[in-house]
Amino acid sequence: MKRPDVNISPVERTGRVVIGGAAAAFGLVLLSSAGTAPAIVLLILLVLAGLDLVVTGALGHCPLYARLGRASRQPRSGH
Repeated sequence: MKRPDVNISPVERTGRVVIGGAAAAFGLVLLSSAGTAPAIVLLILLVLAGLDLVVTGALGHCPLYARLGRASRQPRSGH
């Protein structure tokens, strides 16, 4: 199985892992004291969004960026 191309810069990868991990941890902590069904759903979504950031940051590949044609390794124009 071919590994997807890296399309996230190293700085963004680090930010995704740090912020995503913090969001997932924060959501899990708050989930233990959530009382209403809407609060539980929103906190589960926060945890899932955080985990998505951690995974895309760790892999260095964002499927949305790929669909939009963004590649961080492309040379930049001098304009």
